[in-house]
Amino acid sequence: MADRSFGPTLLAGLAGAGLAATAGHRDWVELSARGSDQAAADWFWQNAPGLGQMPASGALGLVALAAWGVLLVTRGAWRRAVAGLGLLASLGLAAVWVIGALTLRDDVSAAVTRAELAPGWSLGWTSWFVMAGIAVVLLVPAHVVALLRVPRWPAMGSRYDAPTGAPRPGAESSAAAAAVPVADLGEEDPADVWKAIDEGRDPTERVDP
Repeated sequence: MADRSFGPTLLAGLAGAGLAATAGHRDWVELSARGSDQAAADWFWQNAPGLGQMPASGALGLVALAAWGVLLVTRGAWRRAVAGLGLLASLGLAAVWVIGALTLRDDVSAAVTRAELAPGWSLGWTSWFVMAGIAVVLLVPAHVVALLRVPRWPAMGSRYDAPTGAPRPGAESSAAAAAVPVADLGEEDPADVWKAIDEGRDPTERVDP
């Protein structure tokens, strides 16, 4: 009987990996200010790209996404190895999210303070920070399940493998058909050629005596 964990685990893993790869390239922290000071805050934020981001999250999300893709087209021990790599990437993503939660706002605050903006500014978490956390919740369990149950999951058929040196069934007959001797019409009398065509015979087919 097919393992029912395959479909839900795959969907959760792909969703989590895609979400992590996207959230890793978005701001997790946003800067806001009161009244007219907002223009200065916006100018500072535009000139400090990536200040509120955790780029490692995006990189690890791409690794996890690639692991799911490779897992679908491999078999045997390689599948388990790829599932293990994906689990390491998802655990790394969890660590990056925790580090971001603990340090990112302080790092951004220090950078804003050094820029000497007006004192009415504040920092807050964006929805992408929450999305990255959801990605962790989806990815880590999905990769754990994959590592444990991947040997029972369906694999791509062998018809998608690279061709080997063994001939395909029927290849011998095709080769034999290709080896049928063909007459050189350059040495034939044109009248005989037209006569053969008129009688419904192939003038290129050599007839052995």
